[in-house]
Amino acid sequence: MAIIRRLVVLLVVLCMGVAMQSIAAFAQSSDQTIPPGTVITKSNWQQYQQFFTDGEKYFWNGAGFWKMPDDVEIHVGQPHHFTFPPPFVEANEKYGEQTRLVKLADGRYRLENYIAGFPFPNPSGPDIGTEIAANVTYRLQAYMFAAFPDMYPGGKLPGGFYVKDRYGNWANTKVDVIYRQLAYLWQPGQPRSYPEAAGAWYTEWLMVEQPEQSRYTADLTIFFQDNLREEENYVFIPALRRSLRLSVSARCAPLFGSDMTHDDQRIGWNGGVGKFEAKLLRVQPLLTLQDMQKAAGVFPGEYDGMLGWAKPSWGDWEVRPVWVIDVGRIPDMSAGYCYGRRVMYIDKQYYQTQAEDLYDASQKLWKVVWIGLTPGLIDNGEGGPQMGSGALEEVYWDVQNDHVSYVTSMSPEGYSLITDERIPKQYDNIPKYSTPGGLMQLMR
Repeated sequence: MAIIRRLVVLLVVLCMGVAMQSIAAFAQSSDQTIPPGTVITKSNWQQYQQFFTDGEKYFWNGAGFWKMPDDVEIHVGQPHHFTFPPPFVEANEKYGEQTRLVKLADGRYRLENYIAGFPFPNPSGPDIGTEIAANVTYRLQAYMFAAFPDMYPGGKLPGGFYVKDRYGNWANTKVDVIYRQLAYLWQPGQPRSYPEAAGAWYTEWLMVEQPEQSRYTADLTIFFQDNLREEENYVFIPALRRSLRLSVSARCAPLFGSDMTHDDQRIGWNGGVGKFEAKLLRVQPLLTLQDMQKAAGVFPGEYDGMLGWAKPSWGDWEVRPVWVIDVGRIPDMSAGYCYGRRVMYIDKQYYQTQAEDLYDASQKLWKVVWIGLTPGLIDNGEGGPQMGSGALEEVYWDVQNDHVSYVTSMSPEGYSLITDERIPKQYDNIPKYSTPGGLMQLMR
């Protein structure tokens, strides 16, 4: 018995040692940084390679068609220190301990008892990766983003979808936008959920303004409070004067001819909770661009080289700790899905996607995704500027087919999406912009 007790004690000590080493490694990986004033170029980037994604390293190494331009420079500045709005913090404290992920017999996850805030303010346990993915889905954000011509001087919409082929030929599609949260709201003055939402929690509405031959083509995606219910996707076809409901497989279809699919649409990921599971790969420090300047709206002049990398005019970069998770469809629902795996680099404070490496069904690298952000005010501005609520840039480099899509909300003048109560009242219209029936009001 004495021998057994000694063995048990030894095992406990060893386990504690491993745990302490893991905690130390966790902290070390999160605390690494780069001194402000550092300039990273092709001659010294390897000194800082631990601060890049795997996809970005692919560009630095120059092994494929897409590679970093010779004159690339990343200027490192002071990091931001963002503060959550107090009502969001209160929602986390009040509801954060009651949310559960229940794994069903078919492998799907049912989200239970979620009210508001992050579902899992402190992700942990065997499902830590999937809990992090749930926080990405239900992250802090404005309850409404919008962009319409009459919101801007001269009626000029900011940004759009720029697509470019391997020869440098490019085209631009400009779209009207309303992204609307309809449930799990935490903002003062907003209901917890809207009764007219008909069970939806989030909708994404886009309509083409340019080019003229595609004008009025509109796309609506509806996500439901029942997280196991399939999202619904509708498209309005101007030539038919009617809308069509698309099949579930449309989530893998290109969005307006770009390299972005419906499953990439919401700043990197539209997958949601239920059909996907994730594992935590590591925690690492990542170079990010959190205060993107208006130069990001000047295409192609301020996009560096054939790659179209961010020039120094876009602003200073900073290091932030990120969760790196590997997200995939549950096995019973993986057949025919576009991506074999999605490696996501997730900000540890905001659960905002910062970058992704997308792999095809054979586990071969397919797309490298980079995301630039600008802070902005949401709701009444309480808590100060919030990450990514001012402007965004998503770039999808297809490394198998040698083309790229730059999706930006920024204009050369610095205009971007409008949020919350700053949106004109005529666009605060759930039946028109968040339901299939609203599509039939187009072109009237």
